[in-house]
Amino acid sequence: MYKQEGTKVAIIGAGAVGSTTAFAIAMQQLCSELVLIDVNKEKALGEALDISHGLPFIGDMYIHAGDYADVKDADCIIITAGIPRKEGETRLDLAKKNVKLAHTITDSIMEHYNKGVIMVISNPCDLVTYKVAEWSGLPSNLIIGSGTNLDSARFRVLISRKLGVDVRNVHGYILGEHGETQFPAWSHTHVAGMSIDEYAEAIGVPFGQDVKDEIAQKTKSSGAEIIKLKGATFNGIAVSAATLLRSITEDEHTIRTVSTRLNGEYGISGVTLDVPALIGANGVDKIIDMRLTDEEYELLKKSEANMREAIASVEGL
Repeated sequence: MYKQEGTKVAIIGAGAVGSTTAFAIAMQQLCSELVLIDVNKEKALGEALDISHGLPFIGDMYIHAGDYADVKDADCIIITAGIPRKEGETRLDLAKKNVKLAHTITDSIMEHYNKGVIMVISNPCDLVTYKVAEWSGLPSNLIIGSGTNLDSARFRVLISRKLGVDVRNVHGYILGEHGETQFPAWSHTHVAGMSIDEYAEAIGVPFGQDVKDEIAQKTKSSGAEIIKLKGATFNGIAVSAATLLRSITEDEHTIRTVSTRLNGEYGISGVTLDVPALIGANGVDKIIDMRLTDEEYELLKKSEANMREAIASVEGL
């Protein structure tokens, strides 16, 4: 059997999100071996074959379908399997169905796990991340959720369009949860080294609280809007996951907003929330304990309360 030496990645779930994530990884050549694992083995095989046929145009990778035994020696295991969110359904509406599925997946992974970071994409992301960390028994730094990494990107896009500036010059974070209580950390939002307010004033673009509220709301509702328009979201999250994977496999020490268990940071412990963290080969190398305004801290506490309620609602599953 053909074998490629180097970085190995396993994706659990070959549905729309899993297969698109695999495609994004292949297009960026982020690993040497990529294995797709799904209960529908023919679907996984078909996706692996389809992607592999495009590789001669970009580079060489070993992409194949497999089973849970193939998570052994993986540098990163990406969990994408889950029941998709329907129009009008909140992420927490999915909790009980997807948490049960995630429990089965985690148990199957841990039968063969011997190394690597586990990345959770399945929704509700923060809750599933918390439970996977609990069930796996692994150090919390090795379990990360994609969290608000994509929400933060959506936030930056909206700001860049409002201000007419390259999105790469916009830096900002969505904190709290990947869901209803998420919020932008405006106090840490900058353009070209200037605070958002300073930059907007310098170029003469009105950027008052009404504009900020509109951008925050559009950021929060972006996923639901895409689901309404096309039935599902998968392209954006696939690129987001690939970006996180690069930070891990290349040990980049990149700051990303991910879902991770807090251990005293922000005065919060024992709950999974989305905050900026330094991401490298060991997953979360360090949680960045940013100084928030009193208002932002209260919003973070609301996310904490929401997550604790969600955790309690699936206790025993």
